[in-house]
Amino acid sequence: MHDEPEETTMREITLVEAIREAYIEEMKANDKVFMIGQDIQGTSWPNQTGLVQMFGEDRIIDTPISETGMFGGAMGAALMGYRPIVDFMFAGIVYCAASEILQQAAQYYFIHGSQVPLPLVITAAGGAGQKLVNEHSMMPHAFFLHHPGIKVAIASNPYDAKGLMKSAIRDNNPVVLFWHMGLMNDKGPVPEEEYVVPLGVADVKREGTDVTVAASGMMVKYALQAAQQLESEISVEVVDLRTLEPLDFNAIQRSLEKTNRLVIVDEDIKRCGFAGEIMAQVMEKCFDLLDAPAVRVCIENVPIPGGYFEDLMLPNTEKVIAAIRSTVAGRG
Repeated sequence: MHDEPEETTMREITLVEAIREAYIEEMKANDKVFMIGQDIQGTSWPNQTGLVQMFGEDRIIDTPISETGMFGGAMGAALMGYRPIVDFMFAGIVYCAASEILQQAAQYYFIHGSQVPLPLVITAAGGAGQKLVNEHSMMPHAFFLHHPGIKVAIASNPYDAKGLMKSAIRDNNPVVLFWHMGLMNDKGPVPEEEYVVPLGVADVKREGTDVTVAASGMMVKYALQAAQQLESEISVEVVDLRTLEPLDFNAIQRSLEKTNRLVIVDEDIKRCGFAGEIMAQVMEKCFDLLDAPAVRVCIENVPIPGGYFEDLMLPNTEKVIAAIRSTVAGRG
């Protein structure tokens, strides 16, 4: 449930429009904020529309197709007190700069005793469903979660997308914030007034009593659709994790204290994925709350294929419904 400003003027805008507003507001408020990426002056995504005209080429910086160089420049600028937003266009492309991001940037603040902030945002569009194949369809959040020192967030709606982006830009740590291509044109209420969504705080998008569904990003949309279709049969509570690192595990536990059943929906490979991490923490911290085995709804353990084969191995509303019915029946 949104913690909105006391007096709000709400309007309906898309997720990419909400992200664009976050960029504009933070760049106007702080001249140390700038963007760097490939074809961002030419607006590779709608959230970049008009930014170069507003802020100039010194703050909306196009680079060659060199992810290591692009990120290295941003990291150097962050060490000099700037707050870069690094746009990789597609989330799967971040692998090209893995060493710089994970071995250097993620650990920098920690190994320097929290004396040298490294404020930068890594952002990109991700997620399958557009039939763009492998590296253009990935949501590689678990890749970052295995490397301490970097924060990770995924928004499921315009309100959270804007609020999380503003928090990410202001944070003194590297923050990864992915957004899903399948949600880019989804509209939702967003205040005109100033607000932020804090990192590390989950949100209960729908209250229920029979089963908890924990999800993020596009998977929240599937969870809410499943809950709506099952409302006459099963009471489903949907917990939008919003931030995966730091993880608001207390929100999951509070929900399990009511429902005693858990389904985790994650757009990641099931093997060694983030859903497995949540299951492990539940087993360690609140196993006694479970009345049935927890269930994962994830991508099958194969590369993301092209064409219509994609639909066979991705999470969707029908698979979430089947998982909910299974765990409520106690089958797991």
